[in-house]
Amino acid sequence: MVGSGTTLVECRLLKRRAIGVDINPEAVMVARDRLNFDLGLLDSDFVEPEIRTYVGDARTLDRVPDSSVDLIATHPPYASIVSYSNHRVPGDLSSIRRIDEFVGEMLVFAREAFRVVRPGRHCAILMGDTRRHRHYVPIAARVMMAFLEAGFVLREDITKLQWNMKSTRESWAGKKYDFLLLAHEHLFVFRKLSEAESGSDFKDSNWWGSRG
Repeated sequence: MVGSGTTLVECRLLKRRAIGVDINPEAVMVARDRLNFDLGLLDSDFVEPEIRTYVGDARTLDRVPDSSVDLIATHPPYASIVSYSNHRVPGDLSSIRRIDEFVGEMLVFAREAFRVVRPGRHCAILMGDTRRHRHYVPIAARVMMAFLEAGFVLREDITKLQWNMKSTRESWAGKKYDFLLLAHEHLFVFRKLSEAESGSDFKDSNWWGSRG
């Protein structure tokens, strides 16, 4: 779920190795194009980091070894709310409308993420919610539980305000709409416990949830 490749660009600027995977070939091409810039003019001592991109499914990271990644950073689609392709791509999570199905597929991804992340390292995922028939649908909370079920523990839940929607919310006509505008997302920072932590009472199922 590399999207337009912003994370890869930041990795290159910070001299960090990175792997970008997306099921949509168009997204991978955009990411590769954004990576095509000259850093030599900015840093004469620049050493090119290894950055790989490929078309693949984040639910099956077959090119990524077990316990080999320090950080996963991703902003997945939210169950058919935003389409990330001009045409239907088989397996694209952004085309799934049923929330139960979407959360189920996110659980598959969470388990794969847990496999590739090193013990003691992190997985950060930015998720939003939606409304259907005027009612609040807590997609983010359900995805959070999926990651806990996969074995992660939650280190932080950071609320990200959608500032480009702030004025819209302030001018919301209460007489016209009987619900609030969603103007935030959740940045969940999960952590994979080390072997020593996993074997201790640090991971109490009453606190973290059981591993699936």
